[in-house]
Amino acid sequence: MRYAISATLGAIILGGLAACAPVGGGPVSLGGLNAGPAGTYEVNGVEEGDMLKLRAGPGTGFRVITGLPNGTVVRVLDCERTGGTRWCKAVLQEARGLDGYVSYAYLKRL
Repeated sequence: MRYAISATLGAIILGGLAACAPVGGGPVSLGGLNAGPAGTYEVNGVEEGDMLKLRAGPGTGFRVITGLPNGTVVRVLDCERTGGTRWCKAVLQEARGLDGYVSYAYLKRL
């Protein structure tokens, strides 16, 4: 009886720990449901007169490196979720030394 109770409590604790895994803090697997696959994308959907900001880190609190107009081609390396936004580590296709993070919401797969 004591073993059955211990085994049940252990299963509950382990299941609870799995359910409490961070949702938005860490990297998201590229093969997962929440991430766009690595590959080549085009900046798309930015309002007229505005640019997608390439940032130093995954969030609006990071400094802006440069602005990317619609049509800019980037290579996405991986993505992670910060809060409600999916941020992708991206490298500019035409300027390979220039990389940073962009919002996945403004990327269209090529």
